[in-house]
Amino acid sequence: MKNIFSIILVTLTLFVAPVRAQDAEKIASARVAAKSWLELADMGEYSQTWEQAAGVFQAAVSKPSWQSAIQGVRAPFGSLKSRTIKSATFTRSLPGAPDGEYVVIQYESRFENKEAAIETVTPMREKDGSWKVSGYFIK
Repeated sequence: MKNIFSIILVTLTLFVAPVRAQDAEKIASARVAAKSWLELADMGEYSQTWEQAAGVFQAAVSKPSWQSAIQGVRAPFGSLKSRTIKSATFTRSLPGAPDGEYVVIQYESRFENKEAAIETVTPMREKDGSWKVSGYFIK
């Protein structure tokens, strides 16, 4: 009985380990995309954030609407003081979004006028294999 359990455990480990490694690679790539996108937002380059966003993001909100919305949210916070990753999770499904490959990244952020904020950035894998931000939320 002990041998059968060991064989099952080893088989499961061999099956799960590659999946986790693939998820880790996807998370790493998505983090790079999120970091670049956030740097644009931090510089006030809101037009560029829209241009660098995923197709579903651009289809959901016009460039002028996005610029107005993010300006209204980010400007009162002032300049970024620090940002650290709280979590990053790979998923294939999100509420209200088409199935695909997403990484939901949460950051603990500090701004000049907002001492504690949580930023949620959701990069998605595009058809060409690139990762682009499909969602942004700050509270």
